[in-house]
Amino acid sequence: MTEYQPSPTEWVRNQVELIESTGGREGNTMRGMSVVLVTHKGRNSGAIRKTPLMRVVDGDNYLLVASIGGAPKHPVWYYNLVADPDITVRDGTKVQEMRARLVTDPAERARLWPIAVAAFPNYAEYQTKTTRVIPVFVAEPK
Repeated sequence: MTEYQPSPTEWVRNQVELIESTGGREGNTMRGMSVVLVTHKGRNSGAIRKTPLMRVVDGDNYLLVASIGGAPKHPVWYYNLVADPDITVRDGTKVQEMRARLVTDPAERARLWPIAVAAFPNYAEYQTKTTRVIPVFVAEPK
């Protein structure tokens, strides 16, 4: 069985630990906004990874935005989800198995991007900081 490998980033490690140690009752906000905890598999290590992401909902689905603050490269978790789209999403105390699908259709992205920006307005600013189109995944219930 693959083991959980905590993030090398201290604040991420601490937030994941708080979310998990309280069964999702604490630690599920960032900058005053709701977050979900996405559990995925490392594409190189095979280790279990846990990443807090802004909570963006579209019906029964979650939108996972690979912004990394407008950095020039995609976050590591982006590559993990492309390699293995089977994930778990914890939204507070609710945990569900999901499948992440990278949005490649421009019309679908055009519909989803405003939903993401409404949930977390900084995404609009992040997009202006980078030349890459910030990827969006749709996490759908299995």
